[in-house]
Amino acid sequence: MGNNEENGSYEAFASVYDLFMDNVPYEEWCAYICGVLGEYGIEDGLVLDLGCGTGSLTELLAGKGYDCIGVDLSADMLEVALEKREASGHDILYLQQDMREFELYGTVRAVVSVCDSLNYILEEEELCQVFRLVNNYLDPGGIFLFDLNTPYKFREVLGDCVIAENREESSFIWENAFYEEERMNEYDLTIFMREESGLYRRYQETHVERAWEMDEVKACLREAGMEFLAVYDGFSKEAPGEDSERVLVIAREKGKEHE
Repeated sequence: MGNNEENGSYEAFASVYDLFMDNVPYEEWCAYICGVLGEYGIEDGLVLDLGCGTGSLTELLAGKGYDCIGVDLSADMLEVALEKREASGHDILYLQQDMREFELYGTVRAVVSVCDSLNYILEEEELCQVFRLVNNYLDPGGIFLFDLNTPYKFREVLGDCVIAENREESSFIWENAFYEEERMNEYDLTIFMREESGLYRRYQETHVERAWEMDEVKACLREAGMEFLAVYDGFSKEAPGEDSERVLVIAREKGKEHE
């Protein structure tokens, strides 16, 4: 699950987000991303993590020698990210901004966005706007790397299922409803968090993600002036199949003059 949109701020979930996301192979993802960036000659310099959440990937990229900026809409998620930065000592700039309107002080060599953050963009014009901003803030020939949950995953895997997980200190119930006509998946999250008294407090949040077709994504990249380079089955170098649950897209800034 990613995070950067008004429909899902993860306010209550922020404090337990990392606990429930401990199955996400961030270190493998980081190694893959660094490998891709290296293929395009980007082995250092500024990298923007768009929809950075609690900063798990941002921290790993900083540990690989990149100068990192993290952008996220949720103050609660960024509060956790700042605690990680204090513990690690990494020089990461975190900005609380909506990815549809984000502003940087200058250009960056690469932009990455993982954990389906871009599925939280619900309108095509807004997706194009995010891509335009990314293109604007990329160095000439800079790389944009992002993942998406696929329509197959929403329809066949999440669909109308209920996911529940029970931990000693917190538990959650995650109810999914996929609306085919709108291609929207609604998540109703119910979170039970144990307080110091030993009692549990219940929080409820609703999130919505859109199932983007690859032709829509490519069209928005073109409209934003970017060059589509590749799409893979998740964090691999394999072509996506009909049953791919996550795809990874690589695009490049196009149009700026190289100095």
